[in-house]
Amino acid sequence: MATILLTGASGFVGSHTLPALMTAGHKVVALVRDRKVGDVILARLPEGARASLEFRHGDVTKPETLPEALAGVDTVVHLVAIARDLDNGASLRLVNTEGTRNIVAAAKTAGVARFVHLGALAVVDEPDLHYGSSKAKGMAIVRESGLRWTILAPSLLFGPRDGFFNILAGLVRMSPGIVPITGSGLARFQPMAIEDLARVITMAVGDDTTVGREYPLGGPRYWTYREIVAEVLRGMGKKRLLVPMPVALIRLVAGTAERIRLPFPVATDQLRQLRLDNIGPVDSVKTGFGFDPRPMEGGLTHLARKLADQ
Repeated sequence: MATILLTGASGFVGSHTLPALMTAGHKVVALVRDRKVGDVILARLPEGARASLEFRHGDVTKPETLPEALAGVDTVVHLVAIARDLDNGASLRLVNTEGTRNIVAAAKTAGVARFVHLGALAVVDEPDLHYGSSKAKGMAIVRESGLRWTILAPSLLFGPRDGFFNILAGLVRMSPGIVPITGSGLARFQPMAIEDLARVITMAVGDDTTVGREYPLGGPRYWTYREIVAEVLRGMGKKRLLVPMPVALIRLVAGTAERIRLPFPVATDQLRQLRLDNIGPVDSVKTGFGFDPRPMEGGLTHLARKLADQ
């Protein structure tokens, strides 16, 4: 079994991946910035599993903190990333690109045997796509690292404590009977269950046939944005009228929300990203990892509860 340094253990993906790795018998070392983050992680674990989890303090944006954190580690599972653009891409570049560069360099120096990296589906390195560019650059750094790497690149992820779907649910709760749909609502996505991604990550750690390979990942069908909003309503047990809104108007609202740091389902950067479908092969999980991913139909019932209660 591996000794794994897990970055991003307190995040949405990390909170589901950590117990999966521990259940598989791996020793997990969680990289945390401070004790408060560690307390959040422990609170989500079954009491019997807490004693076996080790914490080490560090920050991927501070390379001087990483050598000590990597001592005795043979595998890195790098999940930490941010998705929303609040400062013209500066924080995205710092965490998603330079943070990846830092952990890759430290892993090489430490002689880490395996590096599993969480990328993103259908991202490209174009200057006006701040999130997409930051993730694409990070994935390129991993590909060129010389490490025994695996890149997992999922589409939207759903499950308890998810980001995108919970923000949509929050918009539904605030809406006066209608929910705005961005433009035509025909942008396509391939939502994947977080439990399936955690399973894939755990399998990749223990499977050397995944070394040097990049896997686009998604659920068993494509969904338009309009269909996704309808499924959110179904999961919440709510009824709303779906009203298309011009992209220019949504951009204005999103930009205002960003300036005052108010959550909004679509960021201005994501509006630019909508010109690219967020999809891959529908059989990618089955082909790469031997199981059928669960469908999203009926899978959003966690949205009936507010985020704090999930």
